[in-house]
Amino acid sequence: MEQDYIKIIFGLKLKQVRTDKGLSLFGLSKLSGLSKSYLNEIEKGKKYPKPDKIAILSECLEVSYDDLVSLKLDKKLAPIGEILQSKILKEIPLELFGIQESTLIDIVSNAPSKVTAFISTIIEIAENYNFSRENFYLASVRSFQEANHNFFEDLEQSVVTFSKTYQVDLTQKISSQELEDILVEEYSYTINEEAISEYEELDNLRSVFVPESKTLLLSNQIDDAQKTFIYAKEIAYNYLKIEERLYTFSWIEFDNFDQVLNNFYASYFAGALIIPRKRLVSDLKNLFSKTTFDASDFNTILNGYNASPESVYQRLTNILPKDFNLKSLFFLRFSHKKGSQVYSLNKELHLSEKQSPHANQTNEHYCRRWVSLRVINSLSESDKNHQFDIQISNYPDHKTSYLVLSSATPDPFKPNWFRSVSIGIQLNTQSHKKIAFANNPSIQKADVGVTCERCAIKNCDLRQAPPKVINSNINDERIAEAVKDLQNKFRK
Repeated sequence: MEQDYIKIIFGLKLKQVRTDKGLSLFGLSKLSGLSKSYLNEIEKGKKYPKPDKIAILSECLEVSYDDLVSLKLDKKLAPIGEILQSKILKEIPLELFGIQESTLIDIVSNAPSKVTAFISTIIEIAENYNFSRENFYLASVRSFQEANHNFFEDLEQSVVTFSKTYQVDLTQKISSQELEDILVEEYSYTINEEAISEYEELDNLRSVFVPESKTLLLSNQIDDAQKTFIYAKEIAYNYLKIEERLYTFSWIEFDNFDQVLNNFYASYFAGALIIPRKRLVSDLKNLFSKTTFDASDFNTILNGYNASPESVYQRLTNILPKDFNLKSLFFLRFSHKKGSQVYSLNKELHLSEKQSPHANQTNEHYCRRWVSLRVINSLSESDKNHQFDIQISNYPDHKTSYLVLSSATPDPFKPNWFRSVSIGIQLNTQSHKKIAFANNPSIQKADVGVTCERCAIKNCDLRQAPPKVINSNINDERIAEAVKDLQNKFRK
C-alpha cells in the first residue's frame, strides 16, 4: 500500500470524526495538546502521526485506536477511498493545468459527500457513453490546447532553431527527401517501405517505428505529403529528446498519458516545420486583405506547402488566434462512407469557448446544411481528389455566425470513404476588422442548426429527423404555463 494513500485516508477519517464531534481544529488542539498546524497537516494527508499521537487523538475523540488507523472507510468516504486506491488522480494530467494533487485532496476532504456524488456521476456518464481511457486522455490534451489557444511558443522556436542547425529553408516547400536525409544521416534511421504491405491487418497504418533498430516502416499507400509529416514527427521525437512516445501512426495502443501528450508535441512540431509560421502569416495577410473571396487564392495556400489540407487547417488553429487575434473558432473533421446517412465527427477543437457545432453522443443527426457535410457529398459524386467550399453559417438559436472554410478529400486507406476538415471563424468586430471579405455578399449564407432534433428551422428540405427536443421543450413550457394559470386561478 502506498504511504501517500495511507496518509490521505487517515487524514480524511480524522477530519470526519472531528467534524462529527462538532470540534474545530482549534478545539481538537486544546483537547489533545497537539498544535493546530500539525493537525491540519495530518488532515491534508501530508503527515502521519506516530503511535503515541494516534493514541492521544483516539482518546480525545472517543474512538478506538484500531478504528482510527484502519483503512476501512464508512459509506460516506468509501467511494473516495476507491478513487484514491485506483490511482485515478495519478492518471489525470493535473500538472498541465497548474493543479496540484494536494489541491484536489483538499477539495475532497472539505466536502467528501458532494465530491463523491460528483465523481460517481462522472464515472456513470463515462460508462454510459463508453468513455475510454483513450477518450479521456485525448479530451485532456484537447483541453490543454484550448487553455493555451493552441499556440506553443517553445515548439515554434524549436522549429526555427532546428531549421538553422540543419539548414532547412523555411521559405521553400520542404520535400520528404530532405527530411529523410536528416533521419538517416543524423539519427541513423533505416527506412523500409515494403514490410507493412505484407500484413493485411495493417492496411490502415501509415507507419511503425522499431526503436531497437531505429527502423521506420512506411505504408506504400501514403503520398509524399503524408510521408513528409511522418518524417517531421520522427525528427521531433529525436530533436526534442522525447523518450516516452507512440510507435505507430495512427496509434493503436499506449502505456501512459505522457505518450499521448508527446504525440501531440511531435505533431505540433511537424506541422510548424512543414507549414512555417512566418510564411503562413504572410499568405493569410494577403488572402484576408482582399474584399472578395476567390477559392483559387485559398487553394494556392493549400498547395504552397508539402502538406495535406488537414495539416494546413490544423495549422490555422495555431496561427489565427496568435497572429490575428481570431480566438473564437472551431476545427472539425468528419468521415463518411458513400451511400450511407452517417457522418462521424471524429476530431474537433474549440477555442475561446464551446462553439455551436460540436460532437454529440446521442445518435442525433448533424445539420445537413453544414458546409462540412455538403463538401463531402460533392466530392463523393465527382472524380476529384479535393473539393473546397465556403459558407457563412448563421445559428439563429445561438445568435452567432461563422465564416466556415471546408475541404474534402478521399480516405486513401478506405475505398468509398471521404473526409472533410473545416475551420469556422466567429464573425464579430475582430474578424470583420481582420478579414476584408468576411461579409462579402458573394459568399453563400445559410441558417443552420447543430442537430435536426434540436433545430427550430421550419420547412427545411434537408431535415433528417423531427425536432423532438425542441417540441419536448415547448410542451414542457406549455405545461408549466398551464400550471401557473391554474395556481393563479385558485390563489384567491
